[in-house]
Amino acid sequence: MEDTEPVLLDVTCREGEQRPGCSYSTEQKAGAVRALDGLGVEYVQIGFPVAGPQTGEVCQRVDVDTKLTGIARAVPRDIEAAVDAGVDVIDVFAPTSEKQRTELLGKDEDELLSLVGETVDTAHETGLEVHFTAMDGFRTDPTFLDVVFDSIDAEYLTIADTVGVKTPFEVTSFLEELSTSPERLGVHFHDDLGVATANALAAVAYGVQKVDVSVAGIGERAGNVPIEEFVVAAATSGLISLPEINESELIPSAKSVLAALGESVPDEKSILGTDVFSHESGLHTAAMLDDPSTFEPFDPSTFGGSRNLYFGRQTGAGAARRLLKRTDVKPTEERVESLLAALHGLDEPVLTEEAVVIARNL
Repeated sequence: MEDTEPVLLDVTCREGEQRPGCSYSTEQKAGAVRALDGLGVEYVQIGFPVAGPQTGEVCQRVDVDTKLTGIARAVPRDIEAAVDAGVDVIDVFAPTSEKQRTELLGKDEDELLSLVGETVDTAHETGLEVHFTAMDGFRTDPTFLDVVFDSIDAEYLTIADTVGVKTPFEVTSFLEELSTSPERLGVHFHDDLGVATANALAAVAYGVQKVDVSVAGIGERAGNVPIEEFVVAAATSGLISLPEINESELIPSAKSVLAALGESVPDEKSILGTDVFSHESGLHTAAMLDDPSTFEPFDPSTFGGSRNLYFGRQTGAGAARRLLKRTDVKPTEERVESLLAALHGLDEPVLTEEAVVIARNL
């Protein structure tokens, strides 16, 4: 695999609202867009312009470098609505698998090709950037998908795993069956099998140039590719570059998006959860006082995060000795026992700074 530089399209604002009972206000979406713009995300998908005026309202309230996108069915009025909303990109979508094409549209392959071709041409006539998303693309016959892609001109041709059934092995084998150049392709994964990030990484390793992501994976059903997971995995792999992304702002920006949308994540959520960079185990804290990488896969400060080492009832002699050394006090057995007694007697564990104070005041 050669070093690759895919672009990211964030779908949090649109996918988040596809969950039962969820909706965001114009101000909430505007706040999320601003935070994602500060992070350096190339594209942010606001919503479905034809569904109402909100997409246009968001476009009017933000002044950002990120390109704002709206999705559109392959029908003229959706294209018109996207133009009226003021988006930068029209993302035309249509179901391409036999199951969804027949169930949702009731059209044969030739009818679908005609419909998509005409709609994409109409979108191009607006002068806006045009993307095309093959809905249920990963369950579409690769030969037919190539025909669809060959018949249209779009900045990116996105293959959607709409029902979240693919694994990394299947993603790679599917892409290998396509004759369409991966440089034209984007991918959109759902996390129903818990492998959305792995699927995205596999696709990019193959050469795909655009990945749809969402903050904390927020999206319908099990969600989508979490932007924070993809960015960190890309950085730690050393094989995927995201030059537009401000890595040092990843965690703060993601949390700003969550705050703007009124969303939260479990404490154990990878990258963003409060427990992820928190340690209390005696073995862990003892080692990490000397070298944090002993029990961390990466330095959280690289991505705007911070680690928390806790000391209390789980603290062992090794950690106590290291705390005493930080006070320039010789860690005699008596002092170690005294510090352990003080820490074990606490009602709640304390952070490193307070533990050092306790050690200093023995």
